Amino acid sequence: MTAPTPHHPVPDPHDPATPPAAPVGAAELASAITDQLSSRLCTVRLHGFRRPTGTRPAPEATGTAPTLVAVAHGSRHPQAAPTVRALLARVRALRPGLPVHLGHIELDRPLLTDTLAGLRGEVVLVPLLLTRGHHVTRDLPAALAAAGHLTGRIAAPLGGHPLLAEALHGRLLEAGFPARPRARSAVVLAAAGSRAPRSAEDTARTARLLSARLGGIPVLPAFASAAAPTVPEAIRTLTTRGHAPGRIAVAACFTAPGRFADQCAATAPGPAAAPLGDHTALARLVLHRYDQALSARTGSGTEGIRAATVAV
Repeated sequence: MTAPTPHHPVPDPHDPATPPAAPVGAAELASAITDQLSSRLCTVRLHGFRRPTGTRPAPEATGTAPTLVAVAHGSRHPQAAPTVRALLARVRALRPGLPVHLGHIELDRPLLTDTLAGLRGEVVLVPLLLTRGHHVTRDLPAALAAAGHLTGRIAAPLGGHPLLAEALHGRLLEAGFPARPRARSAVVLAAAGSRAPRSAEDTARTARLLSARLGGIPVLPAFASAAAPTVPEAIRTLTTRGHAPGRIAVAACFTAPGRFADQCAATAPGPAAAPLGDHTALARLVLHRYDQALSARTGSGTEGIRAATVAV
């Protein structure tokens, strides 16, 4: 009788204990793993065990999965809210049956507090924010703590992941940046900015991932407020280093249109990418953060923030 094939778990490319991977790009590996997870979650339990034939369906199939609450910042820009809703429509299409709700921190309806007030059971707050700034580390835990009728946890923000680099790359290509950048090409990664040191770290990591995806061309982080350098300063730095102004693109590290995104795009000497919006890679990343938060099983509040961030 043939011996059973041993089970080899898929390594986590972001786990420091995982040995170096074979010559497969990190972005491609992470993308493939996420695709497989998304396509198979309807046949697995939350703890990762396949549902035996004939047993009760997985929580996603019965509507008992924790609710995904996507938390957007909010903006007065007329296209901000429609763009976020388009992103969530793509999330729902990728994970049919998963309850998905939207809450804004400010400026747009529904507000996060109102969304949480109308829910029951278990929730996972997934920030549609790109770094560990004040909103992620303070406002979200406070909102969840105030919703005492809920059990919940908070996922990590969307920054610092290969899927984000994939979405940024896609928007750059749409803006006319060449798939094979020419000599003296460079990119400024424009982000909102924050006084929180970890926020700048997250943006710098995203810049490194995007640079790797672009074949190693320089990607310089820059900020619209609260941090340096500004986008014009980053453009001047790249120009003094010999990069051709017409070949310096601005990548928009923003989920949706807004004042900061418009200001940064207006300064671009070359292609200016659109905000990430409903890019498929961003929708997959939202679900990936949701799944990470569930697998962490760390409860709610700041504990959930710390545990989710470790897995980024």
